[in-house]
Amino acid sequence: MAINPFVWLIVKLIQLYFWIVVAAVVMTWLIAFNVVNARNDIVRNIGYFLYRATEPVLAPIRRVLPSMGSFDLSPLILLLGLEFLERLIYWVYFKAIT
Repeated sequence: MAINPFVWLIVKLIQLYFWIVVAAVVMTWLIAFNVVNARNDIVRNIGYFLYRATEPVLAPIRRVLPSMGSFDLSPLILLLGLEFLERLIYWVYFKAIT
């Protein structure tokens, strides 16, 4: 059974954003543990891109979540939400065609 190209594109964009969030989390860990130097131009540009790509979605989640000190659960909530959205899209699409 062939899938609708629009559904395929939406799911691929969700998957791409999922990996951007994972990369942002890894980048913050690498900077926090001094594995990479944040003053390096390449590292700074990658970090800036990842921050600009994820912060508009993570900031509202952080406002809703209770403060846990320096432990940030907002990326985990976002990743769970993206997985749920992907599965919801597939479920709705396959329910609609049957």
